Amino acid sequence: MTRVLTTQRREPLSGELRSVVVFLHGYGANGADLIGLADPLAEHLPDTLFVSPDAPEACAGSPMGYQWFPLPWIDGSSEEESMRSMEQATADLNAFLDALMVDLDVLPEQVVLFGFSQGTMMGLHVITRREDEMAGMIGFSGRMMNPEALADEATQRPPILLVHGDQDDVVPISSLPEAVEAMEEAGFKEVYAHVMEGTAHGIAPDGLQVALAFMKDKLHL
Repeated sequence: MTRVLTTQRREPLSGELRSVVVFLHGYGANGADLIGLADPLAEHLPDTLFVSPDAPEACAGSPMGYQWFPLPWIDGSSEEESMRSMEQATADLNAFLDALMVDLDVLPEQVVLFGFSQGTMMGLHVITRREDEMAGMIGFSGRMMNPEALADEATQRPPILLVHGDQDDVVPISSLPEAVEAMEEAGFKEVYAHVMEGTAHGIAPDGLQVALAFMKDKLHL
């Protein structure tokens, strides 16, 4: 049984819905953490609905925040607990995306995922294993879980943009080329990368500009 995800929303500025961006927040945060990005993006994507769900589990290390799954190197959970929780969160997120597209009457190619940190991990795992191919995904400051399994498990190969700060001390920037290599070896044709110079674990203006260009291109806006 899947869990319902509480969601923050920003309606299209134009009043007309042509595309959807789904934000996936990081470990210990919540949907409100990323929904503010809709403000600078909406003027360039006026027909876009922005949604930002809370992850399904309370985060022990952040009483006001949530997690998609526990991280053993942070919270002391076991690898088995982490993988079991990730499988459940995968089902939760897929059910959320399916319901969202039905409720809004939009097609998968009208939807982009936008992840940060653990949200990038979650998004990369989900979007490459869905039944339908979505417009694409942007992943900031994250990594790919189990990259060695991607070639065998990928059912879709949508366009992917990975963005990472070269001063990230939370998720090392080496995670970016590792993920790119895994996707290229798995036959992905559109894999893009951008390094934010002088940026730690966050989203810098240049990274957001590259993300905006990617969204406009893949959503045909």
